[in-house]
Amino acid sequence: MQPDLFNNSGGAQPQVLPLPDADVTYYPQWLEAEKASVIEQQLKDELHWHQDTIKIYGRLVKIPRLQAWHGDHRATYSYSGLAMTPQPWTSALGELKDQLAGHCHTSFNSVLANWYRDGQDSMGMHADDEPELGPEPVIASLTFGQARPFIFKHQTTRARSKVVLEHGSLLVMRGRTQQHYHHGIAKTTQQIGDRINLTFRHIFFDTGNQ
Repeated sequence: MQPDLFNNSGGAQPQVLPLPDADVTYYPQWLEAEKASVIEQQLKDELHWHQDTIKIYGRLVKIPRLQAWHGDHRATYSYSGLAMTPQPWTSALGELKDQLAGHCHTSFNSVLANWYRDGQDSMGMHADDEPELGPEPVIASLTFGQARPFIFKHQTTRARSKVVLEHGSLLVMRGRTQQHYHHGIAKTTQQIGDRINLTFRHIFFDTGNQ
């Protein structure tokens, strides 16, 4: 059984997750609930949502969620055989990017948005370890809407843990986290509401092509 790292935030104090070989901090209520709800509706209305197809073990499958990729015009990104060209920053995404840059003391030039429409939408276990993210990426993850368990799995020990990501919360993964852990969102048979997640990141360009 995977232990709950922080199943109930119980306040807005930042919480360092007790994960060996990782640097992960959870900020419950990073956005006030009312403001988070306003932004959530903006994201639903304004982002370029679509359902992509990716290749898994040589087989083409539809991603079990809607997604959108926004960022600087050169911030292209590829995973599982899918190449994504960024849509422009919206005002809401741009404001969040600037706030997170100050909070995390790093720059972000792109964001992957995922819309989990119900409990059957999910994210398979993976690491954000693509070369264009650099060896120790900073990933800032914002959650809007339905709280969902976020699962960590150590790549060597196979130990599993989880933290419930709540409306308006922020999860920041740093350092060697992506080298040692996979993470994901599992399906559930429960009747639950929808959830939008934004993962801000920095794509490093090939300087030889500038």
